[in-house]
Parts: sequence; C-alpha cells; structure tokens
Amino acid sequence: MLMTNLWIAIGALIVGAGLCYVYFRMNSRSLLKKAKEEAELLKRDKMIEAKEKFIALKAEHDNQMRADEQRKQQREQQLQQREQQLNARQGDLQRQLNELQQKTQQIEQQQKAMEYREQEIEKMHKQAEHQLETLSGMSAEEAKKQLVEALKDEAKTDAMAYINETMDEARLNANKEAKKIVIQTIQRVASETTAENTVSVFHIDNEEVKGRVIGREGRNIRALEAATGVEIVVDDTPEAITVSGYDPIRREIACLALHQLIQDGRIHPARIEEIVDKVTKQVEDEIIETGKRTTIDLGVHGLHPELIRLVGKMKYRSSYGQNLLQHSRETANLCAVMAAELGLNPKKARRAGLLHDIGKVAENEDELPHAELGMKLCEKYGEKPDICNAVGAHHDECEMETLIAPIVQACDAISGARPGARREIVETYVKRLNDLENMAMSFPGVVKTYALQAGRELRVIVGADKISDKDTELLSFDLAKRIQDEMTYPGQVKVTVIRETRAINYAK
Repeated sequence: MLMTNLWIAIGALIVGAGLCYVYFRMNSRSLLKKAKEEAELLKRDKMIEAKEKFIALKAEHDNQMRADEQRKQQREQQLQQREQQLNARQGDLQRQLNELQQKTQQIEQQQKAMEYREQEIEKMHKQAEHQLETLSGMSAEEAKKQLVEALKDEAKTDAMAYINETMDEARLNANKEAKKIVIQTIQRVASETTAENTVSVFHIDNEEVKGRVIGREGRNIRALEAATGVEIVVDDTPEAITVSGYDPIRREIACLALHQLIQDGRIHPARIEEIVDKVTKQVEDEIIETGKRTTIDLGVHGLHPELIRLVGKMKYRSSYGQNLLQHSRETANLCAVMAAELGLNPKKARRAGLLHDIGKVAENEDELPHAELGMKLCEKYGEKPDICNAVGAHHDECEMETLIAPIVQACDAISGARPGARREIVETYVKRLNDLENMAMSFPGVVKTYALQAGRELRVIVGADKISDKDTELLSFDLAKRIQDEMTYPGQVKVTVIRETRAINYAK
C-alpha cells in the first residue's frame, strides 16, 4: 500500500513538472514574439525619423543652393549694369573728346583767320601812313612832335588859368580859413572827450555774493535780467559783477537794485521784482532832480515839468558817443555867449540851446527826425514860437524864422564837431539795438523787448493771454526772418520768446 502511494506521488510530481515545462515554454514563445514585434516597431520609427531628417537636410541644402544661385545672378546683373554704365561713360567721353577736337580745330582756324586779318590791317595801316605822309609832306615822327608841342602849349595855358583861379579863391577864403584854424585850436582844449561805454562794473565784497545773485539753477539772475532788461555777467573776475546793456537807465537800475538786494540779503525772484520797481521809481525821481538842477545852473526858468523831466533824462542818453546832457549844456552856454556878442537875448538863446536835442529823449520815438519831434514837444508844452523854430531848424528840417535859429545850429555844430567830441560807432550801435526792440514791439501780443549781448540776442516777453505756446514758435521764426531781411548786423541774432503765466492774490 505504501509503495502504491509512493508511485502515485512520483507520478503526480512528474505530471506537474511536465505541465510547468509546457507552461514556461509557451510563455517564453509569447515574450519572444512580443520582443520581436517591439523591435520591428522601433526599427520602423527610426527609419521614419531618419527619412524625415534626410528630407529636412535635403530641403535646407536645396534652399541654400537656390540662395547661392540668386546671389550669383544678382552679382552677374550688377556686373552687367556696371559694364553698361562704363560703356555709356566711355561713349560720352569719346563724344566729348570728339567735340573738343572739333572746337580745337575751329579755334585754330579762327586764330589763323585772325592772324591773316592782322596782317591785312597792318598792311592797310602802313599804306594809310604812307598816303598821309605823301599828302602832308612830313613823316609820322615829325607829325607826333608837332602834336606834342601843341598839347604842351594847351596844357600850360589851362594850368595857368587854374593857378590864377586857385590863387583868387585862396585870397577870398583866407579870412575864413584863418578863423577855422583858430576855432580848431580852441576845440582842442575844449571839454572832455567822449567815452564809449555800454558796460557797468558792480563791485562786491566777497565771492560768496556771486552764488546768491545767481540763485538756485540760475533763477535769481534770470529774474533780474527779465526785470531790468540787461545782461548780468557773473564770471571769474574777482570782486566784480558786470552789468551789460546799451541803455544807461537800465544799467543804472540794475546796479542800484543789485546794491539794495545784496545789502538786504534776501535775494529771490519776488524780492527782485519788488526792488526793481522801487529802484525804477528812485531813478525817475533822480531824473527829475537832475533836470531841475540843470535848469537852475543855466538860469532857465519856467520850463514845463515834462520838459524838465526830459532834460534830466538826457543824462542817460548819448549822441554819437557824446553825453547828451553835457552836449546840451555846452551848446546852451555857447549860444548865450554868441547871442550876447551879436546883441541878441542871451537867455532865449541859452533856453533854445538847452532844448535843441530834446526830441532824442522823447517817449514815443516815431519816424520823425529828432529836430521836428523836439519842436512839436516844445509847442505842446507852451514854449514860445522863436524857441520852437530854433529847435526845429537846427538841422534844416524846417525854415529858419528867427535869428536865434542859426546861432543854435552853429553852436550845435561847434559842440559836436570839436576833436574827440563824438564817435559815430556808439550811435550806430545804439540805433541798431533800438531798431531791434522796436521791430519786436511791432508784433501783436508782445509786452516787453530787451536787446542783450551787444545785440546778439533779442529777448521778447509776450502776454500769456494774448498768444499761445504754438504761436510763440511762429513769432520767433517770423521775427528772426524779418531781422534777417531788413537789418544789417554782424554775426547772428538769437531771438528768444518767453511766455509765462502769473497768478497774484493777496491774503488779508
């Protein structure tokens, strides 16, 4: 029984082992088949990827070949165009060369023709000389000598007549020339000579003041220049600030304002405007006081207050570099002396001499000559007709009606014509700056104008309510164009148009 069970167990083990072998054999075949299928798929993918890469490289190569071919064609086209241009240029040069050769031949032919004509003319000239010699019975040299002798005799006659006329004129003008020599001698020891000055120097105690005058980012110096209309130059000059401007009144206002601002210590734009307004009133008072002192010194009484103010204003005006007030005082004294010598009224002559250039400081300087403008001012403020006529006629703008008029004219010439009295350079310079400012004021919307930097800059201030920002550019362009067309000036003129808005209120 035991053996039977043992054999049964052994048989079962053998059957189980066979089944396991069969199972593993089947699994290995399925795995092998699956692996082969995956290998086939991987191989197919790689082949596809290789083909795609090959196609891409081939397309890139084809594109590169096409680009190279296009560049080659373009280079060939450029070379062909260049060759065509060179051929055309060569043709032009050849044509010009042919034309030049033709012109050269023509010139040579003309030259030969001219030489032939010259020879013919020379022959004709010799024939004419021979005929003249035959007709006149003398040679060409003898005819020349005879003509020279005749000309000498005629020249001697004319020279003697001219000498006689000159001697007669010299005898007639001997007394006049002698008087001129005496007058010139007196003039050489006359009053002071002129000084051309358009710059004032303001002295300071220390260099720290310069920084305070300039202010943060230059706001103080800009405000001072805008308020006074002059140029403030703060440079390395020790203990000095330069005030530059052609108008002496503006320079005086700027210097006095600087003095008060530095003494006060508070320097800022609002304070600057306040001080400038205050100093302007002080200078106006000084002008009136100067006019009063001048009339008292000369003994001229009963002048209208406005005429007195204009006389004082002469202190800050120059005429051809000569101070106008000094010139008027000198003319007034000369008129009084000359009138006394001639038995006329010296007081009237002195009064006319003082007022003769009053038109040069008129407020509304229109296109009238200063003599006519001064005559109208004198008529307006109640001067007598003989004084008005003397003022208006001292440059022959109107007819002389009284004996005082030629006296004023003569004394004005004596005062202005003496050596060193005047220089026309400053007068021309000041007139040009005045014309610049007046031209800018003729444009609509302009409030103030200042000519700075010796006329190299024109600063124009316009009203913010009258003109827009866009119009300021147009104004600057139009003004620069008009200056360029109508004026004569050295170098260039910078036109600066400033537009600003101010709002002012008071806390009470």
